[in-house]
Amino acid sequence: MIDTHCHIDAEEFAADRDELLQCQQAEGVQAIIVPGVSLASVQTVMAVCTQYPSFCYPALGLHPEEIKADWQQQMTEIEAHIRHYASQLVAVGEIGLDYYWDTTYKCEQQQALRQQLLLAKELNLPVILHNRESTEDVIRIVREVQADTTSPNPLRGVFHCFTGSKETAQQIIQMGFYLGIGGVITFKNCKLSDNLVDVPLDRILLETDAPYMAPVPHRGKRNESRWMSFVANKLAEVYSTTPTTIIEATTRNACTLFGLKCAKTRSKVVKTSFDVVKITSDVVFRKSDVVIFSTDSGAKTSDFGV
Repeated sequence: MIDTHCHIDAEEFAADRDELLQCQQAEGVQAIIVPGVSLASVQTVMAVCTQYPSFCYPALGLHPEEIKADWQQQMTEIEAHIRHYASQLVAVGEIGLDYYWDTTYKCEQQQALRQQLLLAKELNLPVILHNRESTEDVIRIVREVQADTTSPNPLRGVFHCFTGSKETAQQIIQMGFYLGIGGVITFKNCKLSDNLVDVPLDRILLETDAPYMAPVPHRGKRNESRWMSFVANKLAEVYSTTPTTIIEATTRNACTLFGLKCAKTRSKVVKTSFDVVKITSDVVFRKSDVVIFSTDSGAKTSDFGV
């Protein structure tokens, strides 16, 4: 399993982060994408990902809730950080629009999103999009930047924590984007399962948004990457397939979007309250990594495209 959205650098994990990350790996989590949300998080994201190379992968961006009166100065600084760390990043994010709490800086949010989308396109990096009460504007701006010819690179990415309608799902996948599915799909009375029936499995990613949005039966607790197995079980019901198929497909999707390569090493069976899930555990590398393999891994450099 690959957790495509986990704030493992957050203060909620400070007390047991090292122990928890080791546990996640032992229980079938192959990699974690760690998105930044602010200028302050640049340091924490890069520190965690430096400490856990080939397991934690960094993304940097300015979250819409960070957009205030000083947004232009913040944008100047975050862009400098993104350019500085570009060779180490797997995405620009978490970026987007959020009109839920406050629309005071609605226009500024849109300008900041557009700037970061253009930057991602220039650097040929995917984006991790936050979208709350702002679907129409996010889709409009993404389409406008996709049509921008300043850079020949495609604009691609994921709509993180997708909870939208069938119609919105179709609009997103028609743009070539992925849907990030997390614990919400396990919540009682959630209609997301019905809204995914026409979405191809090759457009789906697993995520947690940890420490938030823990799935049933852990709802209300601090979320963890290993609990993606509950999401995989629910998705298996939606797609009338097995949890193993869901995990394998979403892992391929994550590797494709974020430029990762996976080498199969072992399998692990994890028992959940819904089913018994056989989780294929892989070693994950970025395509740009130079990798040296031990002879007992069974992997060859040709398996990784290096």
